Amino acid sequence: MNKTQLVNAMAAKSGLSKADAAKALNAFTECVGEATKAGDSVVLVGFGSFTIAERSARQGINPRTKEAIEIPAKKVVKFKPGAALEL
Repeated sequence: MNKTQLVNAMAAKSGLSKADAAKALNAFTECVGEATKAGDSVVLVGFGSFTIAERSARQGINPRTKEAIEIPAKKVVKFKPGAALEL
């Protein structure tokens, strides 16, 4: 499902217009992005949680030159599904 399909499904389920559903989805993604950038986690009970994880620095290989390169440490967002999303 892509973003357009998600907006259409949200509009159909909620009775909102497609424009309002798109605004709601954009607001949600902005809020989650701002919270995770600030180092906070976002927990939606039953749905899942967005948390920050640290990736340590590691060695990699440049596929073009086969030369070893150093990949720096960084922070990434991880999503852990809640019980309602488990298959």
